[in-house]
Amino acid sequence: MCGIYGTTLQYNEQQVQDKLKRTAFRGPDKMGWQTYKNQNHVTLGHNRLSIIDLDPRSDQPFTYSDKIHIAFNGEIFNFQILKDELHQKGYTFRTTSDTEVICAAYLEYGEDCVNHFNGMFAFVIYDEIKQCFFGARDRLGQKPFYYYHNGKNFEFSSQLSSIQLHNNNLTISKKAIGYYLTWGNVPDPMSIFNEINKLKAGHSFNYDLNTGDLKIKQYWDIDYHGKNKYSGSFDDAKADLDTLLKDAVKKRLFADVPVGVFLSGGVDSSLVAALATETSTSTVKTFSVKFNEKGFDESVYAQQVADHLKTEHQVIECNYNEGIDLIENFSHFYDEPFSDSSAIPSMLLSKHTKKKVTVALSGDAGDESFIGYHRYDWITNGNKLLKVPYALRKIASPILKMAPNHRLKIISNVLKAKDINDAYLMAMTSTDSSWFDFNDYDNVDEQKYLRHTNKELLERVSDFDLKTYLNWDINTKVDRASMAYSLEVRAPLLDYRVVEFARSLPTDFKMQGSNKKRLLKEVLYDYVPEHIFDRPKAGFTMPFANWFREDLKDFVLSELNEESLKDIPLINGKKVKVMIDEHMSGKRNRYPLIWNLLVLKQWLNKNGKGYSIV
Repeated sequence: MCGIYGTTLQYNEQQVQDKLKRTAFRGPDKMGWQTYKNQNHVTLGHNRLSIIDLDPRSDQPFTYSDKIHIAFNGEIFNFQILKDELHQKGYTFRTTSDTEVICAAYLEYGEDCVNHFNGMFAFVIYDEIKQCFFGARDRLGQKPFYYYHNGKNFEFSSQLSSIQLHNNNLTISKKAIGYYLTWGNVPDPMSIFNEINKLKAGHSFNYDLNTGDLKIKQYWDIDYHGKNKYSGSFDDAKADLDTLLKDAVKKRLFADVPVGVFLSGGVDSSLVAALATETSTSTVKTFSVKFNEKGFDESVYAQQVADHLKTEHQVIECNYNEGIDLIENFSHFYDEPFSDSSAIPSMLLSKHTKKKVTVALSGDAGDESFIGYHRYDWITNGNKLLKVPYALRKIASPILKMAPNHRLKIISNVLKAKDINDAYLMAMTSTDSSWFDFNDYDNVDEQKYLRHTNKELLERVSDFDLKTYLNWDINTKVDRASMAYSLEVRAPLLDYRVVEFARSLPTDFKMQGSNKKRLLKEVLYDYVPEHIFDRPKAGFTMPFANWFREDLKDFVLSELNEESLKDIPLINGKKVKVMIDEHMSGKRNRYPLIWNLLVLKQWLNKNGKGYSIV
């Protein structure tokens, strides 16, 4: 796990160092860069977090066979198997790292090498012979990849801020701000700057250094056509999933540094912890977060699981002052506006976990793959509501919207939707035109995973969540939160084999009635007693609603006063002020809107000067 950087622009040595230092938190063990002047001017840079083969021989930029140079971030979990295969084909290796295996695989398989990798990765290979960059991002988008391409030159990095530094040709995207206000993040392939893009998950690229041409292609996708169907019984699927998950966990436990597990006490993280104890030869270290505020402390459930599994468990108490410090420095690590408030406890968890281990396993992706979110219940009921004639729904919607009950307001939004696809899009976005002006919220390519008839509703919405919410939100949150403290997080449920397996299963294997994540739970109950999980599903949240009314009230009112709201594009400042007042009085819970705007305002405060917003 590291930070990568590269460019064909001719920055001086100090400027290159500045760009690498900006994201040195991603890899504090070794900062390295190299400039190559063979036909074209190329600089590759790397901030290393040493995980596998700690010897300096594996430092990057790494050169293989004299003419292949690489900057690589991530892990290839099947690299030892690949290494054996490539050794039999005549390739030699001088390290025990996965970096060297990527280079050899590229020489053997060309651009198809990415299909041989099981991992989380973003890398760029500089091929001196072909005078090109070849790069790729992992299938599910666990590792970030930003790039600047002006038709002639190319610059890339793990984080946007490295490209932003010393680049005077950037403008802030008003459209990206609109998407942020809608989705809570800036969706791929956009960034907050018009001139910088993200490489989408499951995509690779080839950049011709001689011509400046950039070609991007998709090398992997989920089966949203529903062609691959599992033919076995439920018991067969349980056995197959158990085997698959054990292998995914075992692969992710391999490291030359200490490894632990994030344990929230929920189904997904508990299963990962259980399988880690099954496959590890030493006592597993587990970590959870505790909040003192009533209704936010789930640590007792994590402790119950830890006690049963006999792990070495540590509960990290959320300190208010630490939380405030992270809020004030949030944009330094997240680079562009990002409003998932659970990023703060994720950062606290990572900060204290790093004191004990360098790698942590997480339970991310269980909800998307095995149908686990609460919203999968109401989307089924919402579909029934939408069978009512539109004319009647159009009359009922505004009436219900005036009701004080929040659930009735949600029903009101469902009723005014044209169909269930629109209803789900509205539920996953903020589309309240009363306080901001942006109507392009649904203009994302990922709609194709939702708006088709190849699968039934629950399969389509979980596919859509996998390609949007998981990619744009969860993976971004985890990467930035963990790398802020040089901690590598690995997610066994994001093993592409697990994702593909889950997509092939009948829906009732995953959700039967109100029993969500049915198959995943059945595997878990072989290791941890079922009664521990007999409780409502909880989210990973912070007590922001109370904080904004109490300890952080002055901070909020100062940052989001009527005058400062004028500096935020697209919003209706007067309407927002009314909504903030509603929150402060206790009339409505507006903390998501407040946090959303606080993050955007802080980013603009630190980054907006000197840039046009277009």
